[in-house]
Amino acid sequence: MAELAFQPLPAWRRAVLKVGSNLLAADGGGLTPVYAQALAAFIAASCAQGREVVLVSSGAVAAGRALQRARAVAMGDLAERQALAALGQAPMIALWQSLSPRPVAQVLLTHDDLRNRRRYLNARDTLRQLLAIDVLPVINENDTVAVDELKLGDNDNLAAIVAALVDADLLLIASDVAALHDADPRTHPAARPLARIDAISPQILAMAGGSGSAVGTGGMRTKLQAAGKAAAAGIPTVLFDGRNAQTVAALAEGELRGSYFSAAQSRVQARKAWLLHAPCGGARISVDSGAALALAEGRASLLPGGVRNAEGDFRRGDPVEIADPAGRVLARGLSQYSAADVIRLAGCHSRDIASLIGYSHGPVVVHRDDLALV
Repeated sequence: MAELAFQPLPAWRRAVLKVGSNLLAADGGGLTPVYAQALAAFIAASCAQGREVVLVSSGAVAAGRALQRARAVAMGDLAERQALAALGQAPMIALWQSLSPRPVAQVLLTHDDLRNRRRYLNARDTLRQLLAIDVLPVINENDTVAVDELKLGDNDNLAAIVAALVDADLLLIASDVAALHDADPRTHPAARPLARIDAISPQILAMAGGSGSAVGTGGMRTKLQAAGKAAAAGIPTVLFDGRNAQTVAALAEGELRGSYFSAAQSRVQARKAWLLHAPCGGARISVDSGAALALAEGRASLLPGGVRNAEGDFRRGDPVEIADPAGRVLARGLSQYSAADVIRLAGCHSRDIASLIGYSHGPVVVHRDDLALV
């Protein structure tokens, strides 16, 4: 079977790494660090280089099944898997903590958390803060309550959504295959690996097979779906063999041996285009000259001290226009606070936010990652 050569990995500052059950499950049941060790070493090396990694990890159901194997309980399939997921979360997190020199934090999400705007923002703020304090977030679907998601076993797509959530520059999918092939390599020995895929076309989707693992519930199709979602958000995806220690170690050196799925445009371009065209419905925040100058330079968030007033009826997470003292719109962004709160916070110091409105969603009114200059 043909083998791919190494190719340069695109530059990145923040990445989401998805690891499936097939790389964590031991042959005799439970979890094993055999492949996870190299992946954890890659995460540590990346963080030592000043990068940030968010881990999306499967394995809870496999770990729970091993703990319960001695006394199987007769339950319906879904209820049983939900119980096993709850049982296996602790050993799955313990595995990653044992391999990580940094603290590990468990974050359980469902797609519903990411569809609800308020919960979406809360999840994003939590993950940002965990990264800021040098903690490794380990994300998994909340299989115990997520009925639809558990049926799909869709941590690949969850990883793509998380990549957009945290403004990642790259989505890495560790698999038990070396790359996407033009046919199923398990049944077609002459299948050719594909080094670069520029678009997820129907022909590319047709190359996807089913799950190749007894413990995993995803397959190549969900990985391609995830790559498509990431590409739409301006995030490229790489698929590589997580069982090959040399391949994993090369990632930290900027080299990929696997499949690279390009994005049609950069993450910044995709996000900026969305922000510039999102309807604001009259929502506007007026700022003073100092804030206007800082925002125009493109490196600052909007702090409450630079706010003069707010217009319109907007809520936390809504897009707003940001206008200078002359009334010229200089940027658009997502407000961390409602219109009423922004008015109350105008001109104040960030440290006084909680005392003025009774709570705080952070020190900024509009974060620089959520802002696009007009």
